[in-house]
Amino acid sequence: MSASLLRVAARGPSSVLRANIVAARPQPVAARAGLAASTNSFSTSARLRSAHQEETFEEFTARYEKEFDGVQDVFELQRNLNNAFAYDLVPAPSVIAAALRAARRVNDFPTAVRIFEGIKAKVENKSQYEQYLEELKPLREELSIPLKEDLYPEEAN
Repeated sequence: MSASLLRVAARGPSSVLRANIVAARPQPVAARAGLAASTNSFSTSARLRSAHQEETFEEFTARYEKEFDGVQDVFELQRNLNNAFAYDLVPAPSVIAAALRAARRVNDFPTAVRIFEGIKAKVENKSQYEQYLEELKPLREELSIPLKEDLYPEEAN
């Protein structure tokens, strides 16, 4: 008697039924043709390229301003922020302004404060961050959005 038959007998009748069900499942065409063992696990086909062309910074800015203008809930706001900050660039002040207005519209104070933390993390140096703060200062005051540095001065770097 083979070892596999002894294992099946030791498991009981339910394992025999399970083994028959697994064997009865349809298999991929390559496996049925006996090709599965001969092909390697790496694809030899060319990677599909995106149909989208690279967008300019102006197109990026216009797209995200429109996205933030259409935000209706916190999930959309945070998803759009994650997408905007995922690029290898710092969003334009107009995009940040649209995001801040969207945060106010959906009443999400913590995200509004965190937007400035995202800017601080994305800029190359402190003077760029200060330029963003200067340009967005009227909107920050209008929407009453403090900075993390204002809320927690002992943690300011």
